[in-house]
Amino acid sequence: MTSKLVPGDRVAVLSPSFAAPAVATALHEQALRRLTELTGLIPVEYPTTRELGASPEARAADVNAAFADPGIRAILATIGGDDQIFVVPHLDAALAQADPKPFLGYSDNTNIHNWLWRHGVPSFYGGSTAVHLGPGPAVDDVHLLSLRTALLDGGELELTEPGESEDVGRRWEDPRALVEYGDRRPTEPWTWSGPAKRVEGRTWGGCLEVLDGLAFADRLPAASDLEGAILILETSEERPPAGWVGRWLRGMGERGILAAAAGVIVARPPVSDFEFHPSESEAQVLRDAQRDVVLETVGRYNADAVVCVGVPFGHTRPQWIVPYGGSMVLDGAQQRVFARY
Repeated sequence: MTSKLVPGDRVAVLSPSFAAPAVATALHEQALRRLTELTGLIPVEYPTTRELGASPEARAADVNAAFADPGIRAILATIGGDDQIFVVPHLDAALAQADPKPFLGYSDNTNIHNWLWRHGVPSFYGGSTAVHLGPGPAVDDVHLLSLRTALLDGGELELTEPGESEDVGRRWEDPRALVEYGDRRPTEPWTWSGPAKRVEGRTWGGCLEVLDGLAFADRLPAASDLEGAILILETSEERPPAGWVGRWLRGMGERGILAAAAGVIVARPPVSDFEFHPSESEAQVLRDAQRDVVLETVGRYNADAVVCVGVPFGHTRPQWIVPYGGSMVLDGAQQRVFARY
């Protein structure tokens, strides 16, 4: 069980995947200032935090050092990436288990979250200095609330819909990135399926594109270890088509993971990027296609699972930070979602 922090505690800010601070320095430094102003926590950088192309061994050494240092009380990832699968084999489980402390990140950080989960250490899925703390005129309310609850306050939060969302912000090299949000659109209600009942369970999951690689590497939990779990699933800015999402979920179904779960929460997916700008109607078609394949596939393997699609976590902003290996509640009767921190 990880303990909560108090203002003045030191937190490691690391780049276990891509070193975004090396190319978005002003955003990174604004993020660190905001982190201290809004939480009272003191960020501590490590050798590879701003080092592009650092080896997996060097990045793992920073993670190990942060877990080993009793003066560091949490670890925050600057952003995701695409090669953290190389980092995990160099991590020392004994260090994380001896002094479990909150680890925050999403996307490629699914690798570390899954590794911590398998070693009995809970973490928090979400958070990025380069995406959620640094850019824009301010930190979004729901992000700050869940950040403070995860690190400082503890307790239970109801996840609600902020009413607007952006898939990407301004380009990092654009000076407007420091003072403007990205192009935000109104959101739609979440979609629910399955029985009208309340389920609670320990969370597991992450970015489907990363879980795909972990499955090939045989690093996923056994289905028996996920009995009664709440799956938290999302897709990235790579915008995988609904057909890919369906195949990934079928693989999880054939592995027994979907049948084991008590509930499934799927995030609002990004459907645009810097080059691809669908109209609002085209974007809705893409989101609807992913939603439909999720509902169909989960229902095929587990008609008793409570399912909610569209929750703003993962690759979206505003973003809720959610427990990974902690407890979440899906209330299919009242159509409400709660997270315990």
